[in-house]
Amino acid sequence: MTEDWSAVAEAMNARAAELALKQKELAERSGVSLAIVREMQQGRIKRRRNPRTLEALSIALDWHPQHLGAVLQGKTPPEVDSPATTGDDPLVPLLNTIIRELRGLRAQVGALTNRLDDGGRRKD
Repeated sequence: MTEDWSAVAEAMNARAAELALKQKELAERSGVSLAIVREMQQGRIKRRRNPRTLEALSIALDWHPQHLGAVLQGKTPPEVDSPATTGDDPLVPLLNTIIRELRGLRAQVGALTNRLDDGGRRKD
């Protein structure tokens, strides 16, 4: 089975541009380190990643959790609304929803922190 990391990089870059997301914002939304986001978007380092990394980035890019995994395997990504293939455990989709919400809250807290930091610098 071949993995197409270049296709993953292209998909991530196109979607980030579409959503006007910078690398730092994508890292914050996904909970993936900025270094890994950068490596993946540049497509130069082609190494195996944890499937959860691909899922976190897919969700942060407002895609189906298995979108980037499908791109990596050269398959057609699932539609956003289609159920994730999680086996028989009914809690997994619920946990994925909770994780997505927590990542969104983390991004909002990060944005508020940046605003507060910027406001403190302006007063000085």
